[in-house]
Amino acid sequence: MAALCRLRQCHSSAGAISNLHTSSRASAAQHYKMLVLGGGSGGIAMSARMKRLMGAGNVAVVEPSEMHYYQPIWTLVGAGAKTVASSGRPTASVMPSGVKWVKSRVQELDPDRNTVRTEDGTEISYEYLIVALGLQLHYEKIKGLPEGFEHPKIGSNYSVQTVEKTWRALRNFKEGNAVFTFPNTPVKCAGAPQKIMYLSDSFLRKTGKRAKANIIYNTALPVLFGVKKYADSLWDIVKGRDLQVNLSQNLIEVRADKQEAVFENLDKPGETKVVEYEMLHVTPPMGPSLAIKGSPLADEAGWLDVDKDNLQHKKYPNVFGIGDCTNLPTSKTAAAVAAQTAILNRTISRVLKNKKPDKKYDGYTSCPLVTSYNTVILAEFDYNGQPLETFPINQAKEMRLMYHMKADLMPHLYWHGLLRGLWGGPGPYRKLFHLGMK
Repeated sequence: MAALCRLRQCHSSAGAISNLHTSSRASAAQHYKMLVLGGGSGGIAMSARMKRLMGAGNVAVVEPSEMHYYQPIWTLVGAGAKTVASSGRPTASVMPSGVKWVKSRVQELDPDRNTVRTEDGTEISYEYLIVALGLQLHYEKIKGLPEGFEHPKIGSNYSVQTVEKTWRALRNFKEGNAVFTFPNTPVKCAGAPQKIMYLSDSFLRKTGKRAKANIIYNTALPVLFGVKKYADSLWDIVKGRDLQVNLSQNLIEVRADKQEAVFENLDKPGETKVVEYEMLHVTPPMGPSLAIKGSPLADEAGWLDVDKDNLQHKKYPNVFGIGDCTNLPTSKTAAAVAAQTAILNRTISRVLKNKKPDKKYDGYTSCPLVTSYNTVILAEFDYNGQPLETFPINQAKEMRLMYHMKADLMPHLYWHGLLRGLWGGPGPYRKLFHLGMK
């Protein structure tokens, strides 16, 4: 119960965005040459790079959380292959030494006066700003949630409070419908909602329960996956394993006491369908950080409005963005963040010298599509949805090697490479492969 209360607080605490302050810049209690908003993947990686570029004393990070999580591994946590404890480390242990850690939440952004106000009332001024605030999970936009998580048989791999409930529901599955959802919004790691479906199928086969299970993937999207090369392979898997995929189906309500999920048909407005479940995995609707959405830095949809080539803000040249909070037209993944770090570092280096950015981000992102407990399809592609593959093989095929890279190698590179600003750049897997070939 306590965990669910924290879940509610986590996704409602940013809701009260007050009007921008009118105090002068001289009243700012703190000032930094580079202020980084957010202590997630992009924020920590860029603060490490900015420390080397500007000196630790000139850099500060605003981040309220005491724990930092490697969220890509939660897919495997929800399937019982990894522990939730292995996904997290204290924020203090990943914060670059000497960099100021402001333990608070961003409340207001005023780029016209180069100031930020935190929820505890602290005002911070800056010369340059990196916004890495991620996105917001909105379980509350589904009727019956998040309170529905108090019931068994329902989980979500997108929150540390609910990921273990996914594994509990899978482990305790007896017979009936196992339902997996994808919402009608942008999401981070767009492959994750179906990864847990494939893993659940594998688990139920391994435990002899598959014959009694009807596995259903209801996605609000009109396609299974956005890049045709990988989508074709995934459809082959779906057909071969007798998985039921329903397109344009959006979860709008969970009746957890009755074990019922209600979906709207996006192709036929007003038409709904009630599906009973023995297990339900919910991917919540997601949206931009409310601090960004209520500021001049946002585009019309509320995302950070940056140049897709160099990650510099379109209106404020001393403001930059990285990761899930931006309106970059590519999938929101940790691999995308890794690719963006070197581009953004180069952009800032050039701006500091009053030079124009000269490196372009091609939209590289990657989605290791886990299809079983020992296979992965490694999808890599650019802004145009064209494959940008690292290895001299067909990555649309399921491979055991890619699973071990996902499960074992990538977490190590994340903690000891990306977060220290030592690994990343355009096509980070490609860079890793080339280093291994030398």
